Amino acid sequence: MLDKIVVIVNASAGLGYCGGWAAALAEKFRSHGVEADITLAKSGEEMIARAEQARADGARVVVAGGGDGTINAVASRLAGSDTHLGVLPLGTLNHFAKDLKIPLDLDEAVANAVRGAPHQVDVGEVNGRIFLNNSSLGIYPDIVRDREKQQRHLGRSKWHAFGRAMFAALRRFPFMNVRLKINGDEHLRRTPFVFIGNNEYTQGLAMGARERLDGGKLCLYVAQKPTRLGLLRYAAHALFGKLAEARDFDVLSAPELVIETRHRQMRVATDGEVTVMTPPLRYRSRAAALSVLVPAV
Repeated sequence: MLDKIVVIVNASAGLGYCGGWAAALAEKFRSHGVEADITLAKSGEEMIARAEQARADGARVVVAGGGDGTINAVASRLAGSDTHLGVLPLGTLNHFAKDLKIPLDLDEAVANAVRGAPHQVDVGEVNGRIFLNNSSLGIYPDIVRDREKQQRHLGRSKWHAFGRAMFAALRRFPFMNVRLKINGDEHLRRTPFVFIGNNEYTQGLAMGARERLDGGKLCLYVAQKPTRLGLLRYAAHALFGKLAEARDFDVLSAPELVIETRHRQMRVATDGEVTVMTPPLRYRSRAAALSVLVPAV
């Protein structure tokens, strides 16, 4: 009798996932002695509902297949439980998988989801919504929102829409006034961009990566007053997870922080997904809240 494992794949990305692909994936798991219960989810709501059901059923392992947004959606329902998260990195950037040294090759990722070792990692949280990589305010959520509208209504590709959205944001050149409460201090800033990382982004040869996801802290980067070209760099660095490459930042770290603003509502990005939230924005690190299967040392 084969062991069973729940697998949730984002099938809404238009990458040709279908019954035949699912059957091939099931065979990959079967070769490792595991029977995969595969869901090709057509929406974020379906991913979340399946993850919730798997947790309620007492599943030992739930595997998420997709990009960072997909991994976030599934992880949001597993954080705080004994269920292990397996990762199939099927997205474009796959920051979370890379930082945990999870293989990007599908066959190797399947093997890791079956044979990997559980490792407890932190998750960030803002007003009840989790993030595995980072959260941001200002220009980047505006760009993502504009990009998604272009993709949905005009049929543009992700990168074409992103470029047009970025230059539209540069024309507006938006700034916001924020009050940052961190480590018992308050900081007033007028800035186009605030970035909060789940643990610290490193510099040097590992630019844009994180050496660890279990430090129990958030890392806050606040852009100082840049030129339009500087603003362009910030947006690009945030997209590719290389914000540490940018200069002219205030950098602070803490297990929790609060961001206040005069705006009644703010667009907040969490792992590339944009949500409208009501300030104040209360951020905290949930230390060791998520068990992830990673390659055994």
